[in-house]
Amino acid sequence: MTQLKTAIVLAMFGAVLAETAPAITVVPEGNRHAEQPLIPAGSHNRTSKLKTNFDAKYGKVIALLQKDEDLREKITEVAAAYEIDPIHIAGAIIGEHTYNVDVYDRLQTYYVKAISYLGSDLSFEFEGETIGDFVERPEFDDCAMRKDSYDLWVCREEIWNTVFRGKTVGETRFPDDRFSAVFFQPFYAGQTFGIGQLNPLTALQMSDMVNTVSGLPKLEAKNAKAVYNTIMDPDLTLPYVAATIRKAIDSYKEIAGFDISGNPGITATLYNLGDPVGRALALRAENRKSLDSGGKARMPEENYYGWLVNHRLGELRALF
Repeated sequence: MTQLKTAIVLAMFGAVLAETAPAITVVPEGNRHAEQPLIPAGSHNRTSKLKTNFDAKYGKVIALLQKDEDLREKITEVAAAYEIDPIHIAGAIIGEHTYNVDVYDRLQTYYVKAISYLGSDLSFEFEGETIGDFVERPEFDDCAMRKDSYDLWVCREEIWNTVFRGKTVGETRFPDDRFSAVFFQPFYAGQTFGIGQLNPLTALQMSDMVNTVSGLPKLEAKNAKAVYNTIMDPDLTLPYVAATIRKAIDSYKEIAGFDISGNPGITATLYNLGDPVGRALALRAENRKSLDSGGKARMPEENYYGWLVNHRLGELRALF
């Protein structure tokens, strides 16, 4: 199901969803797959270019968490605010730095990097058109009713996918690429930042929840410097990591009928993949079809990234 359809279904049929919500099934600890699912070629390529390997990268990030008591305390405090187990946050951090980029040796480096972005000349734009001007185009008018930042940016992303991506609109030919890669990553496509390796678009989506729970100022796309500072500064970005995980847990429980709060491999998988609402709706539809035909419901499954988190669960538990 597309993300726009996701937003429309939730907006128009919220009461129906509540009335027909399935019974809650608790997803137990551990992996559903006996062997680790295939690791994407891109992850292999990034790691080989760094002249390292996955085991070394995992060892580096787990060592940071083990030796940095201040970081563990920050994670524990933020997890409590969002009512999640801190191992969910640790799992997301470990997955990102094992399969994405190397972690810095010291937490202080992230603070230094954050300050550097405040002094940089950054903006979210494509060929001179800022994202602020872009989303004012009439094609985005239907998104204006979305008051929550998550729903608003999911709607805008779907309009990008259906109306602009890979197409010529007016006199502009738009790339056949992700919304986040075209407008929100001015350095290079696929770029993520900080201890949580957050994408700027993800941060914008979770802005309202973080404002409500943590009291941090709402992010605005027109202020790219503040967005990059937020995703680099550990004190600011950890609430966004927690909010992203909270959104995944709530979506799977309310929509698909699965309590994934006790399985950090599943939450790590969703942190990696994104779009928890759309994925929860798709899983619910798949399971209803299976049950209607006499089959069984399928449990949420971990990908390669989440598999590692569950496989190393003992080490994560020891951190907290």
